[in-house]
Amino acid sequence: MLYLSEVLIQEHELSSFKELLEAVKKRGQDGGMFFQMDVKPPFRDTPDNWEDQLESAFTSR
Repeated sequence: MLYLSEVLIQEHELSSFKELLEAVKKRGQDGGMFFQMDVKPPFRDTPDNWEDQLESAFTSR
């Protein structure tokens, strides 16, 4: 299981929600099966529908 908090810790150089989307998409493409959003992304550009966008990025292959 991939947790969003793990991605944020491991990819600490991320500076925007857009960069986070790309990191999550790559994790999904690398074979991740389950994704848990346990924290809200801390970026200024985080949209209101951030959960939907991250889920979509993770599952797009």
